[in-house]
Amino acid sequence: MKATVIVPAYNEERRIKGVLEPICNTSLVREVIVVNDGSTDKTAEVARQYNVSLVEMPKNMGKAEAIKQGLRQNTSGIILLLDADLIGLKSSHIADLILPLQKDDIDMTIGIFESGRWITDLAQKIAPNLSGQRGFKRELIGEIERLDMDRYNIEVAMSRLIKNKKLMTKKVLLKEMSHVTKEEKLGLCGGLHWRVKMYKDIIRYWIH
Repeated sequence: MKATVIVPAYNEERRIKGVLEPICNTSLVREVIVVNDGSTDKTAEVARQYNVSLVEMPKNMGKAEAIKQGLRQNTSGIILLLDADLIGLKSSHIADLILPLQKDDIDMTIGIFESGRWITDLAQKIAPNLSGQRGFKRELIGEIERLDMDRYNIEVAMSRLIKNKKLMTKKVLLKEMSHVTKEEKLGLCGGLHWRVKMYKDIIRYWIH
């Protein structure tokens, strides 16, 4: 069984090429859906250079809504979510996230960075439930679409779904892989502001 890969993207014109190339060259992928989340740069133009379905959102709605839009376009039995700012993504990483889902006993795979960059390795060791690299079976789409999510807590919401539904998961080590931090994208002040808001949203989600 092959997979649909959904890539939510916001202003990733410089980085999305490095993500789409290995995805499009992976034999286990049958379709790629890029959701352009109201980007103001050339993200959409870069995406159109590849064999992908492009979903255009008129304004930035956040990662959770972008993923929901992508799920509505899916036609496969397995779905893989990959961020658009990954560094070092290879076809082997993609296969490692998809293959366990071809077995009956695994409901979701969760990718964990290892031996990429210390800052992202450390972050995922501290909070592996914040990983954005996830695969799951089509049967979970309805559950995920109904999750109570705002702009930043989709990964935490999925982790709660795993716990509440007692889903079988498999953590997959993504060696020599990382992603661009918000501090690198937005500058130190902008990145720290984003990070503080993100963790506040996550804490609020868990409290409620």
